[in-house]
Amino acid sequence: MKRKAIIVCTSVLALSTILAACGNEPAKTAQAGGEKAQPPAQKVKLSIWHNFSGDDLRAKAVRAQIEKFKTAHPEVELDAQAIPPDGYRQRLKTVAAANEMPDVFYTNAGTSIQEFYDGGLIQPISQLLDKNPDWKKNFTPGAFDPLSFDNKVYATPLSGSATSLFFYNKSLFDKYNVKVPTTWDELTTAIKTFKDNKVTPISLGNKAAWLAQSSILSSLADRVTGTEWFLKAAKQDGAKFTDPEFVQALTNMKSLADAGAFQQGFNSLDNTQMEQYFIQGKAAMMIDGAWALTNMAASGTKEQLDQVKVTVLPSIPGGKGDPNSISGGPGGGLALSKKATGKQLDAALELIYTVSGPEGISAIAHSNSIVNYKIDLDQSKVTPLFFEAFNLYKSVKLTPVYDAYLTSAGTEAINNGLQELLIGGKPEDVAKKLQDAQVKALGK
Repeated sequence: MKRKAIIVCTSVLALSTILAACGNEPAKTAQAGGEKAQPPAQKVKLSIWHNFSGDDLRAKAVRAQIEKFKTAHPEVELDAQAIPPDGYRQRLKTVAAANEMPDVFYTNAGTSIQEFYDGGLIQPISQLLDKNPDWKKNFTPGAFDPLSFDNKVYATPLSGSATSLFFYNKSLFDKYNVKVPTTWDELTTAIKTFKDNKVTPISLGNKAAWLAQSSILSSLADRVTGTEWFLKAAKQDGAKFTDPEFVQALTNMKSLADAGAFQQGFNSLDNTQMEQYFIQGKAAMMIDGAWALTNMAASGTKEQLDQVKVTVLPSIPGGKGDPNSISGGPGGGLALSKKATGKQLDAALELIYTVSGPEGISAIAHSNSIVNYKIDLDQSKVTPLFFEAFNLYKSVKLTPVYDAYLTSAGTEAINNGLQELLIGGKPEDVAKKLQDAQVKALGK
């Protein structure tokens, strides 16, 4: 027994010696060659902020592309933050004031991205477009305009902006024998008929304050004033927001609330609640943006969606604007921080291309989202409602969205002013607040 134990111990000792020798071999070799073992390469740190935080199909499509980049680039330590839309713009303003922008971030077109450009916070992505010419040439004409400065592109639109689509529930219109309105008088008649039958005429959720401005006023006011007047007023160059035509547009807006067009508590409901209220058949109409298409596709049943049709806002008698139009244009995109350099810059550009390139844009389009990009849409992968809206978007004139041209102070003034207007405020007072804010912000 003792002899057997000695043999086992000797074997173990021998094996341990061999393993130790093997374990030390690389060190000996490295030492013999005069080289030092290299530490593992550090990961490239990259951050991205966006507001695609919801359960709608477009948000899921964007997040899926971000995850695809993350999986394909293990060398990158990606910090991706999805921030709810209602508080997103303010969060960006806060970090911008401290010069602590994320490396890549979603920004709206027009005034929003211009503020980052004017502040010296972003850098162009023109080199990415030049590197991928087929991608560049497939964007629709004018797609880069509100995202470019000094002939350089600072972001590409992830989707097309159509903020004033006029949705209506065909089954409710048929049930109460109501004509789909094409004029303001017909809209007034429709509101009264639905109101008399205890059906909410128009679903509205203006808790975040921007919706009444972006989706209703932007298009309604253009019907009254015409586009040229608004562009002059926004620059305070030959027109003022206290002019009679704009006061008239606000008066038209107020008349909707005075007629009882909206459900109770509309200033306490958000955009999602507004859309749910409509898709469930509790309201006959809704004036909303193209984002509603992907939201309703995600939450509505086929039976509910089959009842919904889409058209343009009714015309207004004596108006100077084109009635066959909707407010909109190229949407926002992913901007690039001025601070990104070297490997971080390379990774940031690759991330932007993964989300915004042909594959990403196709995924967004097939999530029932309008895009400013030439694409072969597979009709079997989208809802009939989206296909109808997609063709409508291509057939009408696009007019300015107010918050894409107003200063931040002007936008805040009209957003808050519309909340007041719709619960009894005076058009003249709202017009003056907007005028004063815009003048002060522009320094005129």
